[in-house]
Amino acid sequence: MKFIHIADMHFDSPFIKLSDKDTLGDLRRLEQRKIFKKVIQYIKENEIKYLFISGDLYEQKYVKLSTIEFINNLFKEIPETQIFISPGNHDPIIKKSYYNKYNWNENVKIFKSKIEKIETPEANIYGFGFDDFYCTDCGIENLEIDEKEKINILVMHATIDGASIEEKQYNSISKKILKNKKFDYIALGHIHKLDYNNEENQNIVYPGSTASLGFDEIGEHGMIVGEITKQTLKLEFIKLDDEEFKEIEINISEINSKEELIEKINELKIKENEYIKIILKGNRKFEINIYEILKYIQNNRIIKIKDNTKIAYNLEELSNNQTLKGLFAEEMLEKLKKENISDEEKQIIEKAIEIGFEALE
Repeated sequence: MKFIHIADMHFDSPFIKLSDKDTLGDLRRLEQRKIFKKVIQYIKENEIKYLFISGDLYEQKYVKLSTIEFINNLFKEIPETQIFISPGNHDPIIKKSYYNKYNWNENVKIFKSKIEKIETPEANIYGFGFDDFYCTDCGIENLEIDEKEKINILVMHATIDGASIEEKQYNSISKKILKNKKFDYIALGHIHKLDYNNEENQNIVYPGSTASLGFDEIGEHGMIVGEITKQTLKLEFIKLDDEEFKEIEINISEINSKEELIEKINELKIKENEYIKIILKGNRKFEINIYEILKYIQNNRIIKIKDNTKIAYNLEELSNNQTLKGLFAEEMLEKLKKENISDEEKQIIEKAIEIGFEALE
């Protein structure tokens, strides 16, 4: 049997922290729709009978009815495909969930918070869904496969071998226990990084997020296409997201002004399918205002700038001078040496130092 496995689509994600530009969120949400259409088109062209969606299909907090209708209308275009959805921590099957209150197409099966088995001619499909934004026990330890001669598949949103307190809140499951259950394929979601070909005969698979959600999700994003029998498993990753997120570092230690920095950024060679985050590092000699700089960046593929620089002034040395600059440096140094100073207060003082020295030039 042939199947497609996707996860972590996160429809209607607000993309709040993705960009310093207001329009990027809307653009990225449109790209998510385009990518999902590619999944459906592939199913049509290749007559795929099974689609596994392992959680976080949408964002419960932000999702609009129009987005749900968009998804379901695409499901209607593949009536011969059985669709299995395992709700995750971002789209749990709570009372107000569209999984509960929306009339999904008849080819859609949405798993609830008790592990359930659905029998099909080719395989038995097991699944589980979050009924809250956290899950600490799905009951997998007590599950026994009763028809071992059939193909048995598990669809679930989970964390493998979660070690931290946070990881354990998202359905942490022992990999050893999963392997001992003897499923022929385990379609997981939650981890946004692709993991499908890292060990021999791997059948516990994360497809990663279908579309990248930001700069912490570099690399290719798409779907897993599988073909399975009781004896064999063939998997292929197909890239769907044409956009790539990339970080570029610029050391500004030898840059003397805002204008010079803007010129250097505008000279960067950037591909048309790249979203760029500029990381500024080194010792700065001038005040940096990210939003002011962005106004003069010509390439709209540069969507974020992060300031990791430090002030270039040696306050200890300058404070020894009996000049106006020296007195100013001494006063600022005392402020920086105060106990329990917060990072925010430190940044404000450093900005004041830059402005003050520029004024005293």
